[in-house]
Amino acid sequence: MWPSGRLHLPESDHAAATAAAKAAMAEQSGWYEPDMADVNDRLVDIACEARASLTRKGDWVEFDHDDEGDPKWSNQAMAFYPAIAPFVRSGVVHIEGEDGARWSYAYTDGQMTQQGWNGWDGSVEPFGEYVDPS
Repeated sequence: MWPSGRLHLPESDHAAATAAAKAAMAEQSGWYEPDMADVNDRLVDIACEARASLTRKGDWVEFDHDDEGDPKWSNQAMAFYPAIAPFVRSGVVHIEGEDGARWSYAYTDGQMTQQGWNGWDGSVEPFGEYVDPS
């Protein structure tokens, strides 16, 4: 999967956003275990678990695909995006799945909405029910 986009996430909220993402991801089964990770103090450190690469530029974080490993979508990756929502002022992250499906997460004033059909689980909202795309 290939994420891209830019979010206004003030640097002052970075630690809280990281803690929220770590907690949300730890609640889902998968390969990410916060207590076992070598480095996980910043969103930049744990973004690879959300199948992304992050770059901080002032109060903005930019998303790109993770060049390391095999970037597969998972419940842990999905948990990352709504978990950071309370700390994001604005922006959009676009996702392209391995099958070519495209969806995005739009953030406004601490809220997040999914736009489009998630090709991994077939939902139109994070952790939602399957919806036939036709």
